[in-house]
Amino acid sequence: MTGRGRGVRWDRIWPAGYSLVLALVVVGPLLGPGYLLLRDGVSTPRSYPTDSALGLGDAAPRAVPQDWLLATVSSVVDGGIVVKAILVAALWAAGWGAAALARRLLDVPVGPQLVAATIAVWNPYVAERLLQGHWSLLAGYAALPWTVLAAYGIRRHAQEKLTVAAQPDQNLRRDAADVHGEANNHDQVNDHDQAGRHIRAGARSRRNARIGAGTRGRVNVRGQGFRAWAVLGSCLAAAGLTPTGALLAGCVAFVVIGRRNLVGALGLWCVASAPWLVAVALSGTGAEPSDPAGITAFAARAEPGLGTIGSLAGLGGIWNAQAVPGSRTTLFALVGTVVLLLVVAGGIRRVAAPGDAATRYIRRALLILAAVVIALPALGATGWGLHVGQFLVTRIPGAGLFRDTQKYVALAMPAFALCAAAGCGAIAARVGSALREPNVPEHPSPVNPSDGTLERNTDITEHHSPAAHPDAASGGDTAPQGEAARDSEAAREDAAAEPARADDSSGTGLVAAVFIVLLIVVLPDLAWGVGGAMRAVRYPAGWQQVAERMDGPGDVAVLPGGMFREFPYSGRVPVLDPAPRMLPRDVLQTGELPVRGGTVTGEGSRARIVEKLLLSGATPDELAAHGVGWVLVEHTSPGPLGDSRATLDRSTAVYTDHDLSLYRVPNPRDMSAKSHGLHRSIATIAHLAWALLLLTGVAAAACGRWPIRRTGRAERPDR
Repeated sequence: MTGRGRGVRWDRIWPAGYSLVLALVVVGPLLGPGYLLLRDGVSTPRSYPTDSALGLGDAAPRAVPQDWLLATVSSVVDGGIVVKAILVAALWAAGWGAAALARRLLDVPVGPQLVAATIAVWNPYVAERLLQGHWSLLAGYAALPWTVLAAYGIRRHAQEKLTVAAQPDQNLRRDAADVHGEANNHDQVNDHDQAGRHIRAGARSRRNARIGAGTRGRVNVRGQGFRAWAVLGSCLAAAGLTPTGALLAGCVAFVVIGRRNLVGALGLWCVASAPWLVAVALSGTGAEPSDPAGITAFAARAEPGLGTIGSLAGLGGIWNAQAVPGSRTTLFALVGTVVLLLVVAGGIRRVAAPGDAATRYIRRALLILAAVVIALPALGATGWGLHVGQFLVTRIPGAGLFRDTQKYVALAMPAFALCAAAGCGAIAARVGSALREPNVPEHPSPVNPSDGTLERNTDITEHHSPAAHPDAASGGDTAPQGEAARDSEAAREDAAAEPARADDSSGTGLVAAVFIVLLIVVLPDLAWGVGGAMRAVRYPAGWQQVAERMDGPGDVAVLPGGMFREFPYSGRVPVLDPAPRMLPRDVLQTGELPVRGGTVTGEGSRARIVEKLLLSGATPDELAAHGVGWVLVEHTSPGPLGDSRATLDRSTAVYTDHDLSLYRVPNPRDMSAKSHGLHRSIATIAHLAWALLLLTGVAAAACGRWPIRRTGRAERPDR
């Protein structure tokens, strides 16, 4: 294998390995035995395909198809391992994808690619979302650079298809002219009729070979086009692990892919988003307005020393001040943001420059998208922006998906990664130019002003070298010697330029190392589980006992009231109640979120009614009338209990230990509609379509990377 081949291979391997190391450094403590249980992040040993997992419960389907995937896979593999694997893969894919994006759109070496990977993994957005427990949202975040590459591939293959389609007609006209000209030349010599027939036959053979090559080219382009579409669908499906992730990837795809391919991209996005779109349509929860208090509660937040716009530009500003690394709670946040923006600003000019026409639109579109997703959340946090948001969520169904506006700052990551890589390359070039300036040769080689590379004087080579015209020098038999001479000359030039390339590589590597160190130093507490906040916890054995004893009909009501818990084994921060993912029956949850000293109301009403009945000491029959068949009491978590003891004393105790108690409510009413079975079937089909889209893209990418050929087929000579 040549040195160039080895360089291209390592150019891809280094960023992948580096990104994996970064991912492991970030989530290290979570990889031990146990489960993720941190704020909104909940993993359990086993979960079940309940109505809520399919998005058909009373609450809005915010966790589909995530919950269905875990319910399906955890029947075979421990659910905690699945969540850890997805989280590590997401961070790994984010860094690797950013590096690949910089390589494809900017053609930068390994050093700048590693800077792009660092920007994608090591930033405040990742830290804050990890502390908030949004592991599945990070899957959508990681899919963004790969979605850009897939959409770019579709644009490129569409152009290649048009080019290949035009080749057969051109080849036919050219070969017809060749046949006619050769026939005329040889028909003039009567003594060479046999030679003329041979030449005409050879021309026809070459024409047929060219037509065959054009046909193979069309087939190849069709295959590449299908693979590009399949990979795009897989990226959209991976991002669609949550509705917000689907919106993120869909936005990137629609911006990049171009108008001609927009309909196809929209169709793929609908399939990738089918689980939650179908759930909204079947359950009707999407038609209900959202609580306008959520707009103020989830608005982007200004960090110390930074306004809201500065916090968002630094990829920070999450609404929850408790889900922030310690280094971002002081004026050190200003230092970190300045360093990040300086690294990014150094490459904006190159990313926006005309450069390669094939990538120009994509690079500029990503820059504009980054500016928009920073500016709009900042405007949304102003007084009039809050009023506009409240107006929208109370009148437009589904607008509540956009109340956490800081989530969408993720769309700036691809542009930030490109700019950081370009800035690294630009600074390295300036440093290298300054170091080489005193040693300028007296007769420098011609320089291409567009990229600064050395050019060979092809005119002199072609017109004065015998190797360039072997027939004129000593006949047609010397052509191989001419080719050998040209190869030898190119090899000598490569050898002469090797020291310069080595100097450039070392200079770029040094600048890249400085950039990487700066980015890591200004956010040191992202390492090792965001300062140890992310760690694996172990559930008490009582959870499994409760799940095994829940063998009758009816939904589950939970005490104390509320959706969040503070268990002794989960740490000092509130965590989402694991009961809905731990138990085989649907668990009623009010959807009420305590945010910034207030409460944001959820969409469902039955859970609120049941909770009020429990806290008021209602009879078991009243609970049964609302479809409640079980009551679970979580003893070790603080929260309101009210007069629930009166209700529990009249119910049947099934299981009790230090942590949990389970009670049976007799004769619960069946609250499912007549079409419930049909709705479950439709929702299951939507989830299967999502899974098929995900796996198809993965298989297409693997086949494209490692093509399978039939033995001897490629080596068969044409006859």
